[in-house]
Amino acid sequence: MTPLTAFRTRPARAARRRLAATSPSWLFAAPALVVYALVVLYPAVSGVVYAFTDWSGIGQDMSFVGLANFAALLGDEQAMGSIGNTLLLTVATVVVQNGVGLLLALGVHAKLKSRALLRVIFFAPVVVSPVMVAFLWKYIYNPDPSAGLNGLLGLEVDWLGDPSVALWSIAGMVVWQYAGYSMVIFLAGLEGVPRDLHEAAMIDGAGTWQRFRYVTWPLLAPAVTINLMLSTIGGLKLFDQVFAATNGGPGYATETLSTVLYKQAFVFGKFGYSTAIALVLALFVAAVSFVQVYYLRSREVTA
Repeated sequence: MTPLTAFRTRPARAARRRLAATSPSWLFAAPALVVYALVVLYPAVSGVVYAFTDWSGIGQDMSFVGLANFAALLGDEQAMGSIGNTLLLTVATVVVQNGVGLLLALGVHAKLKSRALLRVIFFAPVVVSPVMVAFLWKYIYNPDPSAGLNGLLGLEVDWLGDPSVALWSIAGMVVWQYAGYSMVIFLAGLEGVPRDLHEAAMIDGAGTWQRFRYVTWPLLAPAVTINLMLSTIGGLKLFDQVFAATNGGPGYATETLSTVLYKQAFVFGKFGYSTAIALVLALFVAAVSFVQVYYLRSREVTA
């Protein structure tokens, strides 16, 4: 190779190395990353900044108040009460929703001629808007003794107007809508259980419960992890159904952290304070999710 050829070849090699270093996948992802940064990352970082100010949400007038918003949150009885409501709703929906979803999955996994139709019926509420579901259940929860659920059961209960019942009525509404979602995830887990293991267990004399307990349940660990994670996060940030059905009432009986921060921002004009509540909620959801992932992943390993 002549010196001239080597001279011409070296830059070409360097250009090829630079081109290889610039992965085409990054070039394709760049527009989406820019949109994500503008729509998600920038508002999130701005929200953290606003949590330490007294901004009203209008104009540019604001001042730094330090931890005053967080101190106000600790002294706000309505906000602290909403934390209890949020936790109760989360526990109720997680336990009942996943229990019902597992039972539905086991039912439609059986060799039934109508199992395909049943899967569609049970999953149908998931695709309906939460606001529409809330208005539907407001009709079902009609306090009139001759209408809705009262007329069906022969009761006289003010399902959404009684402070002792309203929160659990919201939980029932959420479970009805999302049990089908849990069912689909459990069903995917059931489809992955080898049939040979069940046949071997039957040969060894294992009954239905024993096969479920020692064969099916351990292999459902990944599905359990996903369902518990999604239902917990959904319960902690529940807003649509509560706001559309009761608007946090009667009184503050069904207020959640999401409804409180919405009202503080768009009703009372305390945008900085509402952002502080949102930041606390986000950190709490992240902490709970981290603990859940750590525990449930370890369970998957030992299952």
